[in-house]
This record gives sequence, structure tokens and C-alpha cells, in this order.
Amino acid sequence: MPNIKSAEKRMRSDAKKHLKNQSTLSELHTLCQNLSEAANTKAGNLKEQARVLISKLDKAVSRGIIPHGRADRKKARIGRLLAKQK
Repeated sequence: MPNIKSAEKRMRSDAKKHLKNQSTLSELHTLCQNLSEAANTKAGNLKEQARVLISKLDKAVSRGIIPHGRADRKKARIGRLLAKQK
């Protein structure tokens, strides 16, 4: 346990940030799964799902939740998936 008051506050804020980051990562993971399932079943609105996922990836990068390389890689894979569906 921390001995300094500011370290205690830092622990509390870090715990809150961790929960928020984990929920964002979970949401991104779910969106990726939904997109791949929609592509496999050839369901409609694939383009709309891809647009939402790319937007969420960009927001996660700007907030520092995921590295930009990971987001770029996922966006490239989404683009290839959409091109294959055409």
C-alpha cells in the first residue's frame, strides 16, 4: 500500500482508467467479432458495421488505449474483408 496521499489518489484514478480501458477493449473485440460473423453469413449492413468499428478504433488510438499500429492493421483487414465481399 502507498504511504503518500497522492500515491493513494493515483491508485484510485488508475483503477478507474483501467476499468474504462477494459470496457473499450471489450467493445472493440465484440464489434470485430460481429463484423466477421456478418461477413461469414453475408448479412447486410456490413459497410455500416465496418464504418462504426473504424471510428471506434480511431477514438481508441486518440485516447491512447491501443497503439496506432494495431488499429492500422485492423483497419487494413477490414478493408480487405469489404473488398472480398464485393
